[in-house]
Amino acid sequence: MVVAERAAEPVVREREQQRRWVVALGLLAAAPVLLAAWESVRTTRVNVLLDYWHVLAKVTSDSGSLEFGPLWIYHLEQPFVLPSLLFYGDAAWFGGDNRVLTLLTVGLLVVALVAMRSMLAVSGVARAAVVAVFAFLVCTPHLAELWVQATNGMSWVPAVVLSVLAVVAAHHGRVGFALAAAAVGAVSFGAAMPVWFAVALVLWLRRERWWRVVVPAAVGVVVVAGWLATRPPEAQSMAGSGFAPVARAKVVTAVLGSVWTSATPAVAVVVGAAVGAVLVGLGIAAARRRGSAETVADAGWVGLAAYAVAVAVLIGLGRTTPAAPGGNAGLISRYALAGVLATCALIALLVRRRPVPGRVAVPLAAALVAITFVTGTAKAGAVRNSYAPLGVVPVALRMESTRALAALQVQPAVLPAAKALGVYPFDGTHTLGCANLELGDRVDPARTRDLPRADGVVDAPALTADTVVAGWADLGGRAGTCALVTTPDGLVVGGGPTALPRPDVPRTGGLAGFRVVVGPGASDVLVHLDGTFHRVLGRPDA
Repeated sequence: MVVAERAAEPVVREREQQRRWVVALGLLAAAPVLLAAWESVRTTRVNVLLDYWHVLAKVTSDSGSLEFGPLWIYHLEQPFVLPSLLFYGDAAWFGGDNRVLTLLTVGLLVVALVAMRSMLAVSGVARAAVVAVFAFLVCTPHLAELWVQATNGMSWVPAVVLSVLAVVAAHHGRVGFALAAAAVGAVSFGAAMPVWFAVALVLWLRRERWWRVVVPAAVGVVVVAGWLATRPPEAQSMAGSGFAPVARAKVVTAVLGSVWTSATPAVAVVVGAAVGAVLVGLGIAAARRRGSAETVADAGWVGLAAYAVAVAVLIGLGRTTPAAPGGNAGLISRYALAGVLATCALIALLVRRRPVPGRVAVPLAAALVAITFVTGTAKAGAVRNSYAPLGVVPVALRMESTRALAALQVQPAVLPAAKALGVYPFDGTHTLGCANLELGDRVDPARTRDLPRADGVVDAPALTADTVVAGWADLGGRAGTCALVTTPDGLVVGGGPTALPRPDVPRTGGLAGFRVVVGPGASDVLVHLDGTFHRVLGRPDA
């Protein structure tokens, strides 16, 4: 009896150690989700991107009621029903709070993560390690664009998550749920169009009844044909023209490999090409063993890989232009979601074929997590910097500056609907956030001093009413806390944010920029710091 107990002790210790590793990896998997959620709730309250306001103007009457007919009008040459409803619901129930939808974006990504976890064919420490890697991929900082501004998140994520749910449901043999998820995705965004064929592929690999395979494939053909017949003829943003097979292939592969670099297209293209090639090989192998136990276990992952590659191809067909940041549209933050799904599918397929012991799974997972997170943080920083200048949008809305809004690509026609719904900044809580001064107040002359021309510049030669003006101010190596526009007698007639990216002024860490909306009668831009307003005298013609 004693001998048996002693013999069992190593087994018990091994199980206890594995349990601890599973718990530790579970906590690790929660980390990127919590970080993404934290970023989503501390981002801007206002929606600053033009698409949100364009859609809100389209589906809302001037009295604030929902217009059902325009829901079915394409946006960005694609169906946009579900995002339009979410935009309207946010405006009607939450005052247009961007943070509500960004948090919803993160929640939907977690739904996709949980759904993918249900398809894993490994267990124990290896399973926990794979889930941790998936979590860092699904909530990678590479995708920060999706939860910094909800316009991007709600445009892409519902359609993609519904597609993931459709593929997972097909993997588990739940055809009805798969078709329903694909149908809702089809009216959400064009990113869901390929899912019909992915579902059909999964069911074919599982050797389901022939009609179960034919129905989603046939519906997919009808959906694509209908879209081609009804989509607007005009070219959309970043839509390239011409055949350009090499340039388009670079975009496709960059999408698949973008999670492994922050800004280097060559790295993304090479890694993406490798990921795509391996996935094609694994897919062909699964097709040759169609109906076997191994292929049934892999069917959902093969379908998910096919869906992700198809989305990357669609991006390559529709967004190939050297004008994209870095010269390759495949590195745009939101597009990395397709690469994330492809990478998750690749990892799941490889792990099932080559089971990884726990002692190897943990350090391997740690290495993958570290690489994607470190490269992603640089991308997230670039995303935040790119949106910072749009912090002037709520001021332009509050001032109802139609020309300024047009310059910011925010549709001025949305103003009646936004005011009727009480959308921020029309809910009574908006503030310039500048030393307790608001529009219509006056700046005390005793608190004002002239800033030497060498220490600040207003980029426009004159302050014209109803325009947006940028500039910079170096206040002893520090950036200002806010900026106001005043008349000669100190009346506040405009304002905007400071500490904006300004690489040409390195003394403040490159954050010396400001951007203001100019009201009528304006003569000066004042940048505030430590209780003093600094009048920026520099002009480009001085």
